[in-house]
Amino acid sequence: MNTLLDAGENLVIEIVEKSQEVDPSVELIVCPPFTHLSTILRRTRSSRVMVGAQNCFWETAGAYTGEISVEMLKVMGVTHVILGHSERREYFNESDEMLLKKVKLVLDSGLIPIFCIGEKLEDREHSNQFDVVKHQLSNVVFKLTESEIKKVIVAYEPIWAIGTGRTATPEQAQKMHAFIRESITVSFSKHVSDIIPILYGGSVKGSNAKEIFSMPDVDGGLIGGASLSSAEFIQIAKSF
Repeated sequence: MNTLLDAGENLVIEIVEKSQEVDPSVELIVCPPFTHLSTILRRTRSSRVMVGAQNCFWETAGAYTGEISVEMLKVMGVTHVILGHSERREYFNESDEMLLKKVKLVLDSGLIPIFCIGEKLEDREHSNQFDVVKHQLSNVVFKLTESEIKKVIVAYEPIWAIGTGRTATPEQAQKMHAFIRESITVSFSKHVSDIIPILYGGSVKGSNAKEIFSMPDVDGGLIGGASLSSAEFIQIAKSF
């Protein structure tokens, strides 16, 4: 919930202009607030920058005041939807059951879910981080078919590193990403786990991105505060 429309529009204009500096193999996605989507979609139409939404509802239509359906997003031209972000889980009590419905609706609509998982600080302090992440995977994405999960982007965000300035070390990120990939291999196959992008999120900045993204199982980033600066965002993208 950052930027008013003018500032958000200017931010994306700058990102689009600077996107030519980024290797063409790197995918760039921006996920602005709902109020910005129409404007941002116009600004990115002829560019390489794709546009995602930050959330959606788990029903297709109905008396759900204040909610946004997948079809509403699709008809606008949105390509991705962030689901299961820790803030949605914590502040709005989103359950695994709700998230499974959302993921399936997004996939059925031909859009790409960016599914977020991650542990709290107390989980890591009690060495429960792998159990928490496995549970989040098992209750949602592991309930999908093989053809469905191939279309999912997984984003690992240690909750203790989101907006705190604390960042998982590259080695900590790699260890969890490798665990996630191996869990997908066990539940599906190595072929499936090899093609699913696993992003890291949690206080990624231009100054630490290259080291984090150099890890073999870290395929990208879900960038929070640093994405509010076009220069920082592009620097992160250029670090691949």
